[in-house]
Amino acid sequence: MRAPAFWSNPPERPGRLARLLAPLGRLYARATARRVARAPDWRAPVPVICVGNLTAGGAGKTPTVLAILEILGELRVEAHVLTRGHGGSASRGAPHRVDMARDTAARTGDEPLLLAAFAPVWVCADRAAAAKAAVAAGAQALVMDDGFQNPGLARDFSLVVVDAASGFGNGLPIPAGPLRETVDAGLARAQAALLIGPPAARDRMRERWPQLSRLPVHEGEVRAREIGIDWRGEKVLAFAGIARPEKFFATLRGLGADLVAAHAFPDHAPFEPKALRRLEAEAEALGARMVTTEKDAVRLPASFRGKAMPLPVHLALREEGSAEGGLRAALRNLCSQDVNSTS
Repeated sequence: MRAPAFWSNPPERPGRLARLLAPLGRLYARATARRVARAPDWRAPVPVICVGNLTAGGAGKTPTVLAILEILGELRVEAHVLTRGHGGSASRGAPHRVDMARDTAARTGDEPLLLAAFAPVWVCADRAAAAKAAVAAGAQALVMDDGFQNPGLARDFSLVVVDAASGFGNGLPIPAGPLRETVDAGLARAQAALLIGPPAARDRMRERWPQLSRLPVHEGEVRAREIGIDWRGEKVLAFAGIARPEKFFATLRGLGADLVAAHAFPDHAPFEPKALRRLEAEAEALGARMVTTEKDAVRLPASFRGKAMPLPVHLALREEGSAEGGLRAALRNLCSQDVNSTS
C-alpha cells in the first residue's frame, strides 16, 4: 500500500482526515508504549546494535546496516545481522541462516539476501532466538535490521534512522500519520539518530524537530556507487518496488540519466512475469536500459536478472573532525572490549 498523502503534511497543518484519525493514532502509540516497556526476553553477551526508525516505510536502514558492517569489519569485529525477513516464509520458523546459493526472496525476504553478501544473516521473527543462534555461531556483535519497537532482545545501542526529506511526516502515529510511536517516546529510547539526505533537508529537520538535539545526531547521504558507467544522457527505464521509489528515481536523475520511464511497484512485492514482459517491451521500444535497485534485483526471476541492471548505493557518512566524534567512534567505543579480545 502507498502511504496516504496527508501523512506528508506539515505537523502544524496535518489535515482534516489526520485530525479525525488522531484518536486512533493515540491508541496505537499507547499500544506501542506498552509493548516496548516489557522486559526483554534475553540479553546477549555481545554488543547489540539496533538500526530502526520511527516511521512506517523506508528511511535508509539497509544502507545504514551495510555502513555499520563495514565499520565493524574495519574494527575486526565479526558481526551478524538479525532481521525479520519481511515477506519471507523463513521468518515464521526457527532461526534460519541465509544461504545465498540456495535461498530465494520468497523464503528469506529481499533485504536478507542483499545483506548476506556482506555478513552472516539470521532470519527469524523471534529476535532473541535469532541472537542466540548467531552468538552460538561465533558472532562478536549483532546488528538488528529494524526491530526498534520489538522488545524481544536487549539492545546496547539504538540508532534511529531518519529520511531527512520526509522526516516524521505530519508528526502523528498510525493511522493518522506515519509514526510507529511518538517522536518524543522514540527518541527517548535511542542512543543516537542518523539524518540521511541532502544538507538542506538535514538542516530543515533539525529546525522542525528540536527534540533531536537531546541526543547525538549523525548525518549522511545515500549515493550511487561508481560502477564505471557514464550515466549522463543515458536513456533509462527505471523500476522499483521499495517504500519510496521516488528516491531511487531522483538518484538516477542526479547522475544525469535521461529517465524516459519510471515505474513504481508495491514495496517487497514479487514481480509478476506479465509485468516484467511489459517492462522489457517498453524498454526495447524506447531504446532504454532497464535499471532497478539492489533490493528489487534479488526478487527478479533468474532468467530476468541479466536484463535489468541493479544500481548499487552506499551511505556516505559525514564524520566529524574530532577523533572522538561520529558514528564510527561510537561503534568503536561500544565494541572496544570485543576489539581488544580479538586483537
